[in-house]
Amino acid sequence: MPATAPYGAALLRIAMGLLFLGHAVYWKLITAGMGHVVPWFVSQGYPAWFAWVVTFAEGLGGVALLLGWKTRWVCLALAALMAGITWEKSPNGWLYTNSGGGWEYPAFWTAALLTQAMLGSGAFAWRGPRRG
Repeated sequence: MPATAPYGAALLRIAMGLLFLGHAVYWKLITAGMGHVVPWFVSQGYPAWFAWVVTFAEGLGGVALLLGWKTRWVCLALAALMAGITWEKSPNGWLYTNSGGGWEYPAFWTAALLTQAMLGSGAFAWRGPRRG
């Protein structure tokens, strides 16, 4: 494996962490506000509380990815979320710019998260407290 591989894994992990955190906190909580997000989830057939669960998962997952904490497990959990979004968007066609959003963008996220899960945390990851 090339000596730069841990840094490539870290770059992917940090970029995804920033994007998940930005999407959850900046867009859902600050810009759009949950007063907009919750009704959208309801309009898609989900219960209102699910908007909060998804927002919490994205925010917490983003922080965990930034830190490099439990990266493989966090990525698998977020990949399951993104796979569900891919499935939900599949009737809208391929392009995410289609009405209702297509499946291409969440499919890419699913693949990127699974790739990160296989790579691990990479460089600059918090390994937790040292024992012994």
